Amino acid sequence: MERVAAGDCDAFAEFYDATAASAYGLIRRILRDPATSEEVAQDVMIELLRTAAGYDAARSSITGWVLTLAHRRAIDRVRAEHPRQRPERDTPALRQGYPIDYDHATDQTTTHLDADTVRDCLTRLTRLQRATIELAYYDGYTYPEVAESLGESLPAVKDRMRAALHRLRDCLHDLKPA
Repeated sequence: MERVAAGDCDAFAEFYDATAASAYGLIRRILRDPATSEEVAQDVMIELLRTAAGYDAARSSITGWVLTLAHRRAIDRVRAEHPRQRPERDTPALRQGYPIDYDHATDQTTTHLDADTVRDCLTRLTRLQRATIELAYYDGYTYPEVAESLGESLPAVKDRMRAALHRLRDCLHDLKPA
């Protein structure tokens, strides 16, 4: 962390590789929306870079520090996006009972179809590619943890992850409704 705090780009790259997947996994479990989760995870990593000098190894592990910040940011986002659960943030229209122009059925159907599409695309990956994606993105494992879990080298896992993400991107693009 001293090297990261000193502005060492290689140190931050190592730090990022070791922590970003865990942070994203935790945030994803809380927010459920991949795009919002990616945005919050990026904010967390930027904040960690800015505050690296304040890291105190006596207070927590690096992983604990990262996950604590990730959890706090995810919860902050949930609170910010659900103002109706916080009366002090209600808008006058909500207090008056005016209808909100929002179609819950359409939103739920779209979310369900998106999830089905992703599941379909995941089945098109090799067994090892799917396992790598699931461990990293659904279980929040870091690349080194994925490598250890699968008994593979870190470079092999990174190559497999890159190939799997490219295949998923192509599949999702091909299946996207016109």
